[in-house]
Amino acid sequence: MGLNRIVAAIFGVVYLVAGIAGFVTNTSPLFGLFDTNTLHNVVHVVLGAILLWGMMNTASAILANRWVGVVLLVLGVLGIFVPNPANLVPIGGEDVYLHLASGIVLLGVSLMGGRETAAM
Repeated sequence: MGLNRIVAAIFGVVYLVAGIAGFVTNTSPLFGLFDTNTLHNVVHVVLGAILLWGMMNTASAILANRWVGVVLLVLGVLGIFVPNPANLVPIGGEDVYLHLASGIVLLGVSLMGGRETAAM
């Protein structure tokens, strides 16, 4: 299994578990760090599911890592300036660091995908 598939699997599980944990515990901040609400939990479940779908093969892993990475980078930057856009989703505070770090890793790994497919 290539790097993109492994990263998609790991981040997919992390985001899926975080989303489900938000529903199950129904507490905010989640894990004492991350402000959440129902919409935020849904977004984490969807992103986790996309990444887990992506791990099925290298091409879909690259695609999923790239687009989820871009989305997370946008959310991270947006969270710096607007911590709760339209009072719908809390993306400020500690979420900024989580989203930026995840986005950088996912996008960075996806951009190395050409080397991964060439090596196969």
